[in-house]
Amino acid sequence: MGVYLVSVAAQDWSRPGEDGYGDVAAALNTELERRGLPRYELWQSGREAPGWFEEKVSPSMDGFVALCRTLLTDAELSTLLDWSVLVPIALEEEIVLPVGTAYSGEETVVAGASRVLALAERLAGAVGLPVDAIPAGENLALSLWFLEGGAERTARERPGTWAEDQDAAFYVALYLRAAQYCLRSGCPMTYS
Repeated sequence: MGVYLVSVAAQDWSRPGEDGYGDVAAALNTELERRGLPRYELWQSGREAPGWFEEKVSPSMDGFVALCRTLLTDAELSTLLDWSVLVPIALEEEIVLPVGTAYSGEETVVAGASRVLALAERLAGAVGLPVDAIPAGENLALSLWFLEGGAERTARERPGTWAEDQDAAFYVALYLRAAQYCLRSGCPMTYS
C-alpha cells in the first residue's frame, strides 16, 4: 500500500471514468485549445516506452521541502510540488482543471515536465546529487536504491551535501527521474 508516482499508459489516458484519465485528458485539451495551444494526444507521441515508471513515495518530505524553501521561490516550489498530473508538453504555468482524480480531490493541477525537470536539475546541482549513479528505468529501482543501501554505498564513495539527508535526496532524484521519463517517453505521470 501507499502512494506511488506512476506513468499513465495510453489506454488509461483515454479511458473515462474511475479507472482512467479520459476526463482529465478531455478537460486538458479543452483548456489547451482555449489558450490557443495544440491538443495533447498521447497516442500521437509516437514513442512507446518500454515498461513503465513506478516509484513509491514513502520517505518524509520535511528535509526536501526545507531544501526547496532555501533554493526556490514560492512559485517554483508550487510548480515542483503542487501538480497532480505531469505532462510532456511545454506549459508556461500550471493548468487547474475542474476534474478530480482519486488523489487530487475536485481539481487536477497539470504541470509541464520541462519546468519540473529544470527545477529538479537545479536542486540536484545544488546538493551535488551523483545523478550518474542513480538508477533509472526499472520500476521501483530508485526507491529500492535508497531503501536497500545503494545510496549509502554511493555516499561513502561520493560524499557530499546530498548524502546528509537521504530522504531529501530521494525526492530530488524522484522528481528528476519522473520528469525525465515523462519527456523521454511522451506519457503523463500521476499519483496512484
